[in-house]
Amino acid sequence: MNLAKHWRQKGTYYLFQGQRHKTTGEIRFPARPPMLGERADDWLPTVLSGKGEIYSFTVLRQAATEFESATPFALALIRLAEGPMITAQLTDCAEEDLFIGQPVEMVTRLLRRPTDKDGVLVYGYKFRPVLSSPS
Repeated sequence: MNLAKHWRQKGTYYLFQGQRHKTTGEIRFPARPPMLGERADDWLPTVLSGKGEIYSFTVLRQAATEFESATPFALALIRLAEGPMITAQLTDCAEEDLFIGQPVEMVTRLLRRPTDKDGVLVYGYKFRPVLSSPS
């Protein structure tokens, strides 16, 4: 099995999971254990659409040591379609093409290359501008 290929293709069925409050319908991401005063069954697992829009963004030209090789890269506040706001790296886009309110979608991408003898590749979510469908 080609592990890198497996994770690249996983984006088509990757579950972007959050939680929905069973009474209020509020959505939160990421999923987390109940807070003080909450019951374990107050929050139910829910699959999020992976859709959202850019609320704000910046381009990092100097980054932490483990991300230096990826600079420059865009980092954004994304308001998910379901409501929560998250921070995520943008990918598959040019800096000059980004704008506030731009529709984006979640994709699975490489986050970090191996830094030790184990050689583990770390994958996770990033967002890219929504690809326009052919008319």
